[in-house]
Amino acid sequence: MDIKRNGSQPSQEGSADWFTGKVRIDSRFQADEPARVGGATVTFEPGARTAWHTHPLGQTLIVTAGCGWAQREGCAREEIRSGDVIWFPPGEKHWHGATATTAMTHLAIQEQQDGKAVDWMEHVSDEEYQA
Repeated sequence: MDIKRNGSQPSQEGSADWFTGKVRIDSRFQADEPARVGGATVTFEPGARTAWHTHPLGQTLIVTAGCGWAQREGCAREEIRSGDVIWFPPGEKHWHGATATTAMTHLAIQEQQDGKAVDWMEHVSDEEYQA
């Protein structure tokens, strides 16, 4: 058994390579092999969002606070709120983040395939974000 005590791991600032705006990441867990699941709590300040990305084995988001947006490539942006659970299938290009005026926090859960849990792509433009 391994207990990760609340506050025992430092928060990280979201990298400008993968995020736009102010984002805080609190790693919650990363299983050791042969398991491959990991999760983090991610907080987006208003206007903050991920870059476009995919996950080789998919991703589940559980919104825990606030209101945000999520979008799949080729589809309209959708509002996501506290209590919503969102599933992105493997390989589906998407982004997610806060609305322009409201912060949003979610728990992100994904699995690694060959040591990789995410493939980062281009940043979401202001035009795409506001559409």
